[in-house]
Amino acid sequence: MDQGDRSNISSDIDPLILQSMRGLPKDFADFPRVYQDELRPALQAQEAERQAAAKSSIRWSWIGGAIALIGALLGVFAFRVPQLAVVAGVIGFAVHGAGRGPLNQIGKRAKQMIIEPVAARFALLFDPDPGHQATIMDAHAVGLIPSWDRSEFEDRLTGARNGVDFEFFEARLQERRRSTDSRGRTRTRWVTVFDGQCLRFRFHKNFHGRTKVMRDAGLFNRFGGGRGMERVRLESKAFEDAFEVYSTDQVEARYLLTPDLMQRLIELEKVFRGGKLRCAFQTNELIVALEGGDLFEPGSMFTPLDNPDRVRELLDDFAAIFNLIDSFADPERVARSRRDGDQDR
Repeated sequence: MDQGDRSNISSDIDPLILQSMRGLPKDFADFPRVYQDELRPALQAQEAERQAAAKSSIRWSWIGGAIALIGALLGVFAFRVPQLAVVAGVIGFAVHGAGRGPLNQIGKRAKQMIIEPVAARFALLFDPDPGHQATIMDAHAVGLIPSWDRSEFEDRLTGARNGVDFEFFEARLQERRRSTDSRGRTRTRWVTVFDGQCLRFRFHKNFHGRTKVMRDAGLFNRFGGGRGMERVRLESKAFEDAFEVYSTDQVEARYLLTPDLMQRLIELEKVFRGGKLRCAFQTNELIVALEGGDLFEPGSMFTPLDNPDRVRELLDDFAAIFNLIDSFADPERVARSRRDGDQDR
């Protein structure tokens, strides 16, 4: 499809939509049209309900805040019972949370409405509530995440791209810790040890060795990456400043960690709004763990649902995963996929 045809097709698309979608990879070239013709009407149909829920949420937040404040004043100054202030705070917070319930439900629906067309476009499967994920055990086994006692999982995305099978999900892991005070009383608390994303890529070729990429730990680097692994020196100063690489096969590690891939990993942290990225290459897989903010979220429910920036943020999340996959995929397969996509449009 030549430039003239593209210009004619996009001439009737809202300029604000085109501006919001500018800079996306070619894979998403048709999404301004998808958003204008399919997503925006569906989101606008939910707008009146969102506005009502937002107003209700604000009202209940004020009520909850008032309960907490009045309870604190009465407990501390009137009745001299500090515990009353704590109870009032708990009740106020509960009122605030209950008031957000309808708005949260609208957010979940909006999320499904936006993600499903994107996933369908690339023949992917999306499950917002997938339950336990076996991959988390493998991420722990290779030393990417610590041990935990309870877990929560959400937003599982699976599929294939350019010959690479992949899965993505978000996890929150907590460890139970107990302490004993001077009176012999035992206290139990839950500490979050991981809150972020896990990705797993399966390739149609095996790696000869095992390579780990870890965040630079300063003096702790002397502990290395594990038995039989040695530190790998790379050419990228920016990457070396942020990460430490260990491998059982120095030659293969340098072959895998090309300048392009190193840049993609750095960009992955930025796009996923997180840090502490670590990954491991072994057998025919790459496992990635990243502590970042929630992905595949619809954004604030206190702004209009049909804001195209909502879709843009989600597409950026997809694009970050796709770019990482393309760093490993067969170049000819990637080029062929892009040519086929251009012909479809």
